This record gives sequence, structure tokens and C-alpha cells, in this order.
Amino acid sequence: MMTKDVLLSITGLQFDGVMDGEQLEVITPGEYYKQNNKHYVLYNEVYEATEQITKNTIKIQNKMIDLMKKGFVNVHMVFEENKKNMTYYNTPYGNILIGINTKKITVDESRDQIAVNVDYALEVNYEFLADCKINIHIRGKNGQPAILPG
Repeated sequence: MMTKDVLLSITGLQFDGVMDGEQLEVITPGEYYKQNNKHYVLYNEVYEATEQITKNTIKIQNKMIDLMKKGFVNVHMVFEENKKNMTYYNTPYGNILIGINTKKITVDESRDQIAVNVDYALEVNYEFLADCKINIHIRGKNGQPAILPG
């Protein structure tokens, strides 16, 4: 298993209970590796108000994205094309039941980057909240290739 420093750009993943249409982008360093034909990206999020850290793992495979957050907030979100998955989003303020109805997942790989796009409908407590998009771009730091053989 090889590990590589990457730069990760994520838009559309923020979920704070308020959907105001504002598109936030997070750009952060991370670690990438490929194992059993699946891409893994690990990165940390720091919540400014509390300085608390959440460890994030994204697992990318054909037509399925796994996102796990552990720390200040805890959730295991599964995005599977044409499927609905339910999970609890655990925050310091309580648990929220969310439904993720994934419509489309595209994963484009090149030597220089991996681009992931997810279209899904978000439910909270069985009530439709919003149609959402997540865009994830993974690229090597300092112009290095993002994709490792293996």
C-alpha cells in the first residue's frame, strides 16, 4: 500500500442544517492511496469555533462513494447510484436522521487527478430537504501525479 500527499478540493459537502444555496469550497491537504481497486483519501477538518478535529475518510469505487467522519461530528454516509441510504449524523448538539438518495455518480481518473461528482437528494427525518451536488477533486501536491499505480 502506497501513500501520497495530495491536495483535495471539495464543494457541496457542507451540511449544517441550513441550506441557503451558498456553495462553500474546502481546499485541504490529504493522503491518498489505492487498495483493491478502490481510491482512499484521508484528511482532517478543524472546526474553527471549537478547534475540534474531525478525521475524514473518503472511499471511491465504481458507482459508490463512502464518506466517514469521526471526531467532533460523526457520520458514515454512503452514496450509491440509484439507491437510498439512511444514516444518523451525530453532532455535539444531537443526532439527525438523514436520507441520501443518490441519482448519479461520475468518477473521472487521469494521471494528474481524480474528479468525483455526486448528485443526490437529501432528506432530514424522512422529509425532502434539497437536491445536492458534491464535487471532489484530488490532485498531487507540487505538480506531482495524483494517481499511484497499484
